[in-house]
Amino acid sequence: MIMKKYTKIYLILTLFMVNSMLVAQDRIIPLWPNEVPNQIKVAGKEIQEKDGILWITKVLNPTIEVYLPAKQNANGQAVLIFPGGGYHGLAYDWEGTDIAKTLNARGVAGIVVKYRLPEAEFFTEKKDVPLQDAQRALRMVRFNAEKWNIDPNKIGIMGFSAGGHLASTLGTHYTEEVYAKRDAMDSLSARPDFMILMYAVITFGETNAHIGSRSALIGENPSQEDIAHYSNELQVNANTPPTLLVHAADDEGVPVENSLLFFKALKKNKVPVTMYIYPSGGHGFSLALKDNHLRKWVGRMFDWLESME
Repeated sequence: MIMKKYTKIYLILTLFMVNSMLVAQDRIIPLWPNEVPNQIKVAGKEIQEKDGILWITKVLNPTIEVYLPAKQNANGQAVLIFPGGGYHGLAYDWEGTDIAKTLNARGVAGIVVKYRLPEAEFFTEKKDVPLQDAQRALRMVRFNAEKWNIDPNKIGIMGFSAGGHLASTLGTHYTEEVYAKRDAMDSLSARPDFMILMYAVITFGETNAHIGSRSALIGENPSQEDIAHYSNELQVNANTPPTLLVHAADDEGVPVENSLLFFKALKKNKVPVTMYIYPSGGHGFSLALKDNHLRKWVGRMFDWLESME
């Protein structure tokens, strides 16, 4: 009798685990189901390390991980999330899945983009690789909008640190043709409807650049043309999406001047922009749940998102 009881419990747990695995598989979607662009056919394997934060490197098969609120709670908005990591890795839960779940709690779809990193041993034209994935991810969400209870005109992006550089690159280079069309979704616009940039790398200019991110993307001795091309404050125009900027004044990793430069460029081009500069918080604070003052940025973000509806 006891044996039957434990067998029944084991079967229930097994079914639960299988179901959870199937849900996870449905939630994670490859960006390039066939051939990944610019990829060199070499042996390689993605590395995932968990030491407080899930850190992912050597991304060869980029994906989106889709977190949807209950249909009754969904407000139609979606945010694609680009975790940071200096273009060397991805702080995948800290600046990715934890953010998506927070968005879900307020009816917003959160979609984490596991984008490829610019690694020359795996890719040709490595500087194009992150933007290829970003454009494709935005188009994929727009293509699936109806199925996921998303308004195709309310799809924004959010980036942290170097992920903020990628987000701001998408927001200013969305018309740039960085890959050949693969299917119907590639005919859709890659323009985000709004941007949220968290302690973002913006400029590659000498004074305020995050040199690690710059070197990873365009090399240690980049041309002036590449520096200007990826200094996104120089790429703003009247069609750049409305933007929310959040930064800490004491950020020693990515100077606050990055956000100030982008704010100035947006204002000059009459693009709606809101900025919150906190006196302290350093770099990489994510949700800042242990800081009673800084964590209020989350509520202000939701207030701002309401203005985007």
